[in-house]
Amino acid sequence: MNFVPTPIEGVVLIEPQVFGDERGFFVETWQALKFAAAGIEAVFVQDNHSRSRRWTLRGLHFQVAHTQGKLVRVAAGSVFDVVVDLRRGSRTFGAWWGVELSAQNFRMLWVPPGLAHGILVTSESADFLYKCTDYYSPADERTLAWNDPTLGITWPLPAGIEPTLSVKDARGTSFADTEKFP
Repeated sequence: MNFVPTPIEGVVLIEPQVFGDERGFFVETWQALKFAAAGIEAVFVQDNHSRSRRWTLRGLHFQVAHTQGKLVRVAAGSVFDVVVDLRRGSRTFGAWWGVELSAQNFRMLWVPPGLAHGILVTSESADFLYKCTDYYSPADERTLAWNDPTLGITWPLPAGIEPTLSVKDARGTSFADTEKFP
């Protein structure tokens, strides 16, 4: 596996080795020793799988207590994956970064606790898988506005297309008003 630092402190792009032939492929997506050697010592307690149609935007989500680190990947289709640093003590506080994750490129992303996270589905549909370091806690979940002008996230939406949002995601708070981490 190749562990690639990103512009956001602590966020790591993971490029696993893919072994393929005429039968298909094999890829190792998690191995505790390799991740620990790369500085990611995560204990996962929950796995999630979502399927969404094109131009669905999920996020930007985070939990203020029971904060979650997430190892995310795409099993089918493609997404534009975005993280926003909400850690006041981070050198990248307030910055965002995005990357394409797809079933074709096999990339994964480590999102440490203290970041807001979201995806935009760019293929006809996408199956999105993620492992979490703490349990989902609805009372602690928050949503940062996907289109906050302060952040200026450049989502790859075609001209004239609005994303499909849940009611919760449509009501996301501004960066100025959202809760932050130390």
